Amino acid sequence: MTDTPRWHQERRRRHTLYFLEWAAGQRPVHLDTDIDMTRIQAHRAAARAGGTRYSVVSYLLHATGRAMARHPEANAVMAPSWPSLVRRPRIVRFGPVTAKLALDRTVDGERTVLSALVPGLEELSLDQVQEQVDRYRGEHTADLPEFKGVRMLGRLPVPLGRAAFAAALRDPRRRPGIFGTVSVSSLGHGAVDGFHSAGGTAVTLCAGRVVDRAVVRDGQVVAAPVMRLGLTFDHRVIDGAAAADLLGDLRKTMEDFDDGSRETLPEPDVRRTDRDHRAARGLEQSPT
Repeated sequence: MTDTPRWHQERRRRHTLYFLEWAAGQRPVHLDTDIDMTRIQAHRAAARAGGTRYSVVSYLLHATGRAMARHPEANAVMAPSWPSLVRRPRIVRFGPVTAKLALDRTVDGERTVLSALVPGLEELSLDQVQEQVDRYRGEHTADLPEFKGVRMLGRLPVPLGRAAFAAALRDPRRRPGIFGTVSVSSLGHGAVDGFHSAGGTAVTLCAGRVVDRAVVRDGQVVAAPVMRLGLTFDHRVIDGAAAADLLGDLRKTMEDFDDGSRETLPEPDVRRTDRDHRAARGLEQSPT
């Protein structure tokens, strides 16, 4: 086996470089919470017994679409993308929710991060979300037509690549089709309890692993599957109170998960009742 030339490795990361240079203009602030995953894990187990597999990230995406639709102030972006002495920055809001899902994939033998878009998230069922996730989980993900622009940026000389990246973001109306309107990342495949990142959108969600933690229910300490969920928001677009409301709504949506087929779900007789409980961590990297 021959080593991949260094210049070839760097070329595959150019899209990440251009993104980080652009994202440096954000003003990120970080929040986090713990999510009781009892209901979701029960639903996953029941579905698996029936031959259907759902990824934890699919539940997060499903809940995110609904929570973001209830908080339209967070489904927005600051425009223009770069500072200008002539054009006054303004906030542009979007209607549909488009998630940008970070993927850890191997391209030509090298690990890299790809960003897959899931549009119309606020209207998708859990099954439809899972179909989208499954589409991006294959070993040939990088060859999909959605990543044509990423492949092009890797081939262009750096000055032209930067110019092409800037041109693509100049019109804020195109932003959902490039960056989405909310970013979702997961490192739950490893021993990661929580993390934060800025995904170029007004809101970025970061999930760690699902793991049993000690929680208090009715005055008793019991074990429950919990997940740490981080939320990074761009303070130029929304304020802390609005971001906290969104995170609280998202937490409740996941903890009270209902896919519309409640008759097939076990009764949540082990659900926590203490609303001040903190305990959650996680989500896996690849759908399982």
